[in-house]
Amino acid sequence: MFPTPEQIKEYIQSGLDCTHVEVQGDGQHFFATIVSDSFQGLRLIQRHQKVYAALGERMKEEIHALSFKTLTPEEYKK
Repeated sequence: MFPTPEQIKEYIQSGLDCTHVEVQGDGQHFFATIVSDSFQGLRLIQRHQKVYAALGERMKEEIHALSFKTLTPEEYKK
């Protein structure tokens, strides 16, 4: 059974302090916009590592294709 966009949003929010998370997808392929203060001062790869850490084993077991954009609140406002 594939996760829903709402479930993926919950997974991200439970493992990462976010001010905004939006997830779209068809059950197999997903795209997320993730806004967090914790991304401040981090390079792109470090931001992605935080998201992968939040999702943990779900990235190997449940979620097969997830693309995402990581932004600080200031970047998101622009």
